[in-house]
Amino acid sequence: MKFEDFLENDIVVLDVSGKIMGGEETTMFHGKIHEYITLNKKKFVIDLAKVDWMNSIGLGMLISAFTTVKNAGGRLVLANITKIESVLTITRLITVFEHYDSRKEALKSFK
Repeated sequence: MKFEDFLENDIVVLDVSGKIMGGEETTMFHGKIHEYITLNKKKFVIDLAKVDWMNSIGLGMLISAFTTVKNAGGRLVLANITKIESVLTITRLITVFEHYDSRKEALKSFK
């Protein structure tokens, strides 16, 4: 897994790519979320368009990110979940995560 992070206006975009299977990148991902919250950035879009595959650790990473942001009084949404939609549906997490078909729609949801 790799990820890039940047601000789009006051919204944090985390552009994730590859296979999400845990490891050092997962720890760095969580650290980045905490870093933005410390900077009082509490609006997050996780773009999963370039994610090829995700295991249970990847699901745990998303749940942990969601919980961290929510507990800080923020909002986290997912974009481009097509490749992992079946996993989210089977686990019923599809009902937990707010999700959009594109990054543009996800960003627009914050207005």
